[in-house]
Amino acid sequence: MTLDAILPPERTLFDVPGGSKKRVLEFFSTFIAQNTPSLDSQEVFSRLIGRERLGSTGIGNGVAIPHARNPHCKAPISGFLKLAEPIDFDAIDGEPVDLVFVLLVPEEADDAHLALLGQVAGVMNDADTRHRLRHATSQRELHERLQEAIRQQTPGDATT
Repeated sequence: MTLDAILPPERTLFDVPGGSKKRVLEFFSTFIAQNTPSLDSQEVFSRLIGRERLGSTGIGNGVAIPHARNPHCKAPISGFLKLAEPIDFDAIDGEPVDLVFVLLVPEEADDAHLALLGQVAGVMNDADTRHRLRHATSQRELHERLQEAIRQQTPGDATT
């Protein structure tokens, strides 16, 4: 399973109001539950916040990768948010975050979970990719740039 397969255009969100880490995670939880009938927004939020309590998912360079397991998740689900304004995310480098890649996986998805997290980190660790995402001017452009970066990051994965 690759990221491009689990990130449809409608889950690439442009110019999302930030405010705080809690607000962004609440926003995503409500958004994903409205679009995925098997998910409950409060449970998604609780699991994402629970993961943040273990340690911030702010990986540095203005990027966060909040992620959690969910028993009602039948397959991995992702979403990407480009925030209107950077927010404090308790990132490891202390920098505010404006690019948020959220990943929800089934309760038992150990290998898939780690592989997808690795793909996200690989894509988001690229300075040129971050620059291109930050300079996107529409939701469509943001999704296209993200998909292009994912495909460049994982060229050989399609055959495995």
